Amino acid sequence: MCGIAGFFSLNNQPLPQGARHLSVMSNLLAHRGPDDSGSWISENHAVGLAHQRLSIIDLSKSAAQPMHGNNRTSIVFNGEIYNYLELRNELSTSWEFQTKSDTETILASYKNYGLGCLDHLRGMFAFALWDERKKRFFCARDRFGIKPFYYTVVGDIFYYASEIKALLPFVEDVATDLDSLNDYLTFQFTLGEKTLFQGIKKLEPGHMLTIENSTLSVKKYWEVYYDIDFNHKESNLVEEIRDLMDESMNLHMRSDVPVGAYVSGGRDSSIVASLASQIESSEFKAFTGKFSYGEGYDESMYARDLAKQYSFDLHELDIQSDDFVSSIEKIIYHLDEPVAGPGSFPQYQISKLASQHRKVVLGGQGGDEIFGGYARYLIAYFEQCIKGAIDGTLNNGNFVVTYESIISNLETLKQYKPLLKQFWSKGLFGTINRRYFDLVNRAPTLEKEINWNEIGKSSTYDEFRNIFLGENVGHESYFDLMTHFDFKTLLPALLQVEDRMSMAHGLESRVPFLDHKIVELAATIPADIKFKNGELKRLLVRTFDPILPTSIAQRKDKMGFPVPLNEWMQGELKDFVCGIFETGRDIGRSFFNSDIILENLSKEGKFSRKIWGLLSLEIWMQQFHDKAGEFKKQITHER
Repeated sequence: MCGIAGFFSLNNQPLPQGARHLSVMSNLLAHRGPDDSGSWISENHAVGLAHQRLSIIDLSKSAAQPMHGNNRTSIVFNGEIYNYLELRNELSTSWEFQTKSDTETILASYKNYGLGCLDHLRGMFAFALWDERKKRFFCARDRFGIKPFYYTVVGDIFYYASEIKALLPFVEDVATDLDSLNDYLTFQFTLGEKTLFQGIKKLEPGHMLTIENSTLSVKKYWEVYYDIDFNHKESNLVEEIRDLMDESMNLHMRSDVPVGAYVSGGRDSSIVASLASQIESSEFKAFTGKFSYGEGYDESMYARDLAKQYSFDLHELDIQSDDFVSSIEKIIYHLDEPVAGPGSFPQYQISKLASQHRKVVLGGQGGDEIFGGYARYLIAYFEQCIKGAIDGTLNNGNFVVTYESIISNLETLKQYKPLLKQFWSKGLFGTINRRYFDLVNRAPTLEKEINWNEIGKSSTYDEFRNIFLGENVGHESYFDLMTHFDFKTLLPALLQVEDRMSMAHGLESRVPFLDHKIVELAATIPADIKFKNGELKRLLVRTFDPILPTSIAQRKDKMGFPVPLNEWMQGELKDFVCGIFETGRDIGRSFFNSDIILENLSKEGKFSRKIWGLLSLEIWMQQFHDKAGEFKKQITHER
C-alpha cells in the first residue's frame, strides 16, 4: 500500500521542473507511505515516477520503488497483488526475479502478457508503467476501484496521482465541476470518470489508460456479466461460496507484517474477522468503535461476542463529539472530495486506533453490493409486490418475490419508515429504473438549501439510467439491476472512504469479499435464490451464520455504524456547525442558501444525511477552493 504520482510529456518534450513537480506531489502524498520514498525521471526528462512506500510485502530496500526491469520498464505501484507467489512460479522461466515483492510480478507479467497482464493479476492495484522500448505509458486500476488513480492534462503534460490533492498545484484553476456537483447532490458521489474538480478525472474501476504516439486512450479491461445460470442449486452454492471465500481469505492474509481486522458488529465484518482469526490464531487483533449516545449507536456488544467466541483481542474506541470537532476538516482533506455518508468519521477514528497496533487490517466492504444487503432493495420489491398483487402478475417471470413471502422480512424496515414515506410521496408504480432513481435520489430534500439556478441542468438521470440498464445485466431482474448500480457507483465511493481513512494514518485496508472469482459467481446466481422471500444477503446468511455468534446471526436490524451527528448538531456541536456555514455565507457561497441551511439545522431527522452532505461540501470548499493559492505556492516557492 503506497502513494504514486508522476508526469508524462505528451509531446515528448522535457519538463524542466520535473524533479520539483515530483517532490511536490510526493510531499502531498507522504501520509500514504511513511516508510520510504523514491522518484525517477527519464533521460529526456519527459517521464517522471514518484512513490511513497508503506512496506507490507518484502520489507527490504531491494523492493523499493520506482522499480526497474531489465527490459527497460519502470513502474510505481500502489496496492497488493495477492497471487504474486503463483505468478512468480509461473513466470520464473521468462524473468529473473531480483526481489520477493509483488511489484516485480507486475513487471514480469507485463513482459510476458503485455497489456493482457491485467487478466492475470488478482488483487487491489493502481500503477503507472513506462516501457522505454515501445515508448508506451501504461496505467491501470483494479477491477473494483479499491485503489485510486486520478489524472489531469495541463498543456502537453499528463499528471497522475493516488490522490487529487497532489494534482492541484498544476491545474490552472481549482474550480467545481457543475455536472459532478449535480451528481453529488443527487447521490453523495459522482458518476463515471468525473470528480468534483473541474478538469480532473478518475480512472474508473476495471479500466486501463495508455499513451502512445501522443495519443491518450482509456479502455475497459474487465466487466461483470450477469449471465444467469438457472442450474445453480442453493446447497452447492453455499459450499462454493465458502470455498471461494476461504481461498480469498488465505490470499488476503499474505503479508510480511501482522494482520488485524475492523469489526463493526455487522455480519460482513464479523465473517471476515472470524475467518481471519482462524488463519492467524496467535495475537490476532480487531478494532471497533462506538458512540455512547443511547440505543441505536452502539454495536460493540456484538463485536465483543465475536471476540469472545474466537478468543482474539478486541480494541474498542468510544467516539465523542469532541473527536468530530478535531477531525472533520482533516477527514474532508484526506477524502479529496466529499463522498458517501458520515461513516468516514468513525472510520477515520478507528483507523487511527488500528494504526497504533497494525499496518494491515481487513474489512467487510463489498458484501452488501455483491449479495444484496441494503434495506432499500426490500423497499423497492415491496412496492413491486403490491403492484403485482393488484395487477395479478405475481407469478410471472423467474425473479418474483411474492407479496405473501416478503411480509416476514418487513421488520427489517422498522427504522426506514421516514424513507418509505419520502419514497412513496414521489408517486407509485412507475418504471423500475425511475423508481429506483427516486429511491436513491437525495436532491429533492435540498430544494430550498441549494441555489439550483447557479448549478444548472445536468444529465444525472440519463447517466443513472445508462448504468442501471447496462448491457452487462439482464433487465428481467429488478434485484440484479439494483445491486449492479450500487456495485458500479456506491461501492467505489465507499472504497474511496476505505482507502483514504486508512491511508490517512499509514494503514493498509484489505477487502476479501472483493475477489473477482466471488463477484463473478454471484453475478450468475438467479435473484430468486439470492433474494428469496425478500431475505437480504440470503446466501451469506446460509453460508456463514453457523460460524457466527447467535447474537449476530439472529440480528434483524442493520445499523451500518450510524453517527449521532444530527443530535450533536442540536446540542454540543450546534455552535461549531453553525460557524462553518456562517463562514461560507460570509464568503458568499453562490451554490448555497446559507440562511436556510442555518435555519433548518435543528429540523433534521435522526438518520437524515442532508446536513452531513451540505457540511461536507462547505468544508470541502474551505479546504480546497478557498485555499487554492496554497497549493500553487508549492510550485512557485512563494511563502
